[in-house]
Amino acid sequence: MTAAPDHLSVPRHAPHADHEPISVHAGDGDAQLHQGFGPRVRRLHARIGAAHHQAEGMVFSRALLAGEVEPEQLATLLRALAPGYAVLEQWGPELAAALGAGALPWKSLERSTALRHDLALVANLPSRPPSAAAAVWIEQLKALAQHAPHRFLAHVYVRYGGDLAGGQQLGSQANAILQRHGLPGLSFWAFDRPTVELKSALHGAFEQLDLSEGEDEELLEEAVLAFHATQRLLAELGDRP
Repeated sequence: MTAAPDHLSVPRHAPHADHEPISVHAGDGDAQLHQGFGPRVRRLHARIGAAHHQAEGMVFSRALLAGEVEPEQLATLLRALAPGYAVLEQWGPELAAALGAGALPWKSLERSTALRHDLALVANLPSRPPSAAAAVWIEQLKALAQHAPHRFLAHVYVRYGGDLAGGQQLGSQANAILQRHGLPGLSFWAFDRPTVELKSALHGAFEQLDLSEGEDEELLEEAVLAFHATQRLLAELGDRP
């Protein structure tokens, strides 16, 4: 996997590293789902736990959850994410099906349509230079799609799993911020099916992946690297426009 440039490699955290995880806000349905995790998903969650906690502790994550970011920062986030989701959704369905996860509900999971809608809404907000962290992530995804599709799917799991979980709280705060500024809400974190149902489908499909023992370990390794890609993006966003 392509290494990140040195100036992108150190994530920026909130002053207090110990914090309540966003996931504590999950409802009873999520708790029941957690109890029903299959062996691969349990291994994934065990491996990514520390990186997940770190991502939640980033300055931007905590500020967004507190309703303290600016609309321009949200616009920057959407502009950085859109090309990556385009790559995930260009390659993801074919690669997942080839490795045994054809049951992934792509029609409901895909975010590119929502991102195009949201980007039009924020088109008049000031732009920052293109995200360096996002550019690195996109090149990583393209390389993995060609040479290590099981690793590519780790990014699928981290991105969509995050959107369905903690992203729901972040999305509510993002829309509240935009409403305070007289702007319409975003569609990015809104799904056409219940999130508990989609999370169950996502987990079930990943349990069906037909991987060797070595590929399974690499899937776990890449899931951590996928969180690191997110951390680099969040570090960029930590500075107000």
